[in-house]
Amino acid sequence: MIQDLKHYATSVLYNVVRHIASEDGTHHAVCQGVERFQIEELIEGYPFIAARVKRIREPEQVTTQTEALALQLRERAVEILSLLPGVPAELAHALQATRAPSDLADITASLLDTEVNEKQMLLETIDTEERLQKVLQILSRRIEVLRLSQEIGERTKEQMEDRERKYLLHEQLKAIQKELGEDGGNDQEIAQLNEAITKAGMPSDIEAQTRKELQRLQRMPSASSEYSMLHTYLEWMTELPWRLPEETPIDLNTARQILEADHFGLERIKQRIIEFLAVQKLKPQGRAPILCFVGPPGVGKTSLGQSIARALQRPFVRVSLGGVHDEAEMRGHRRTYIGAMPGNIVQGLRKASARNCVMMLDEIDKMSASIQGDPSAALLEVLDPEQNSTFRDNYLGVPFDLSRVIFIATANVIDNVSPPVRDRMEIIDLPGYTQEEKLQIALRYLVQRQSEANGLRKNSVH
Repeated sequence: MIQDLKHYATSVLYNVVRHIASEDGTHHAVCQGVERFQIEELIEGYPFIAARVKRIREPEQVTTQTEALALQLRERAVEILSLLPGVPAELAHALQATRAPSDLADITASLLDTEVNEKQMLLETIDTEERLQKVLQILSRRIEVLRLSQEIGERTKEQMEDRERKYLLHEQLKAIQKELGEDGGNDQEIAQLNEAITKAGMPSDIEAQTRKELQRLQRMPSASSEYSMLHTYLEWMTELPWRLPEETPIDLNTARQILEADHFGLERIKQRIIEFLAVQKLKPQGRAPILCFVGPPGVGKTSLGQSIARALQRPFVRVSLGGVHDEAEMRGHRRTYIGAMPGNIVQGLRKASARNCVMMLDEIDKMSASIQGDPSAALLEVLDPEQNSTFRDNYLGVPFDLSRVIFIATANVIDNVSPPVRDRMEIIDLPGYTQEEKLQIALRYLVQRQSEANGLRKNSVH
């Protein structure tokens, strides 16, 4: 206690205005300060704390600077009273009625919710002008805190009111749809689509756009025709392979065994395929050439693509381009059309369920231009390694990365392929087989295949 008195040597002489005794035994006193005093010496020998003190008189001279500070302090004090909740009006009147700058500084300081050390510092400041400046600094800081707190409270209240309003409107909409017989119970479908979007692994910008479309779907009545169109679009978006799977390292010996087991002859062709796979093994992220197998029907162009897929341990999907004459069959239809669908490329990716699949563009020479556009022009973007990383299907409306797809094309006559498309591919000719090769193919593959197709046992064939 003695140490506390030494620490707080400057104190206040006050009059007890009211004494209140609580039922729990505690006592409260309402005091009114009169003047400051300084403890000069503690006197011992008394049953209570006694000290010799020196009264501190307030400076009587009031300068113009002091009056200006007092005027500014009065304005700021009234401002902080407007920010504090539950402040009696009499307090504002008391501040306005206080004329002495020193009294104004002391009364304002008593209203501030500050640390005890800060208030003690003001108490020890005898000079009126200096005390007014310190109180103004503390008051300004406190006003900024109260303003910020008020703004945060108002924003929070607005957000709460906005959520409550949306919830009320949503409940009213559900009630209206129920009365109209449109309560299809699509909440479960929305929840399933939302979960599918989360699991799809889309890029962040595409996922944000897809969720925006999901919000549109949630606001639509399930009986609307646009509801089914948008629902189908979201299903396509969630079922596409956006995430790149982990790739298995290429084993060239295994690839060579697969090619030998599946095909007889074609030594030059198989060697070129092994070289193609070797480049993929050395640089998996590199841009591999697009192989185009050219030859008459039945020479094994499609089966070579299947063997490459088996060697790479990737899914194989075949896209038939024979008879394609509409550009929309490659790029897809816009969603504004009834019955719109993505193009053949996106459909093949959905079927393969892998972004790094082996996609065979079969009969590329059978495409033709028409009044609906030139599909070979759309195919240029697909086959160009500089552009296919941002391939945009008209139905999806967002870019899709095709750079990890292994494209293999087939054609019967290379002259029918447009020169720009031909320049993007490496042409590999597959000539017809000799009589000896045909005999070996029949003995090794065709006889067994036809026997199984006709239900014949091995010992039944002579």
